[in-house]
Amino acid sequence: MKLKNIKPISYFKAHASEILKKVSDNQEMYVITQNGEAKAVVQSVEEFEKTQNTMDLLKLLNQREKEIEEGKVQPIEDAFRDIRKHIADFKDQNQK
Repeated sequence: MKLKNIKPISYFKAHASEILKKVSDNQEMYVITQNGEAKAVVQSVEEFEKTQNTMDLLKLLNQREKEIEEGKVQPIEDAFRDIRKHIADFKDQNQK
C-alpha cells in the first residue's frame, strides 16, 4: 500500500476538520508524524471496521489451518454421519 497522505502533527492540528472531511467523504487515510516519525493513522470508522473484519477473518483462517495441521478436524462425510446419528437418536428419545 502506498501512503500518499503523510502529514506532520502541526498540519493535522491546523487542518483537522478538513482532514476529517476528506477521511469521511473520500475514504482517504492520513499518517500523522511527530518529530519525523509516523505516530498515528487517521481513517474513517467505516474503513477501520472493514480492516477489523478482515483481520478477524484472517485470524479465523489461521486458526482453522492450525486445527487442520494438528489433525483436529474430520472429513465432512464423517461429520454429516455424526449429525444424522444425533438427529436419529434425538427423534428416538422424543418418540418414547
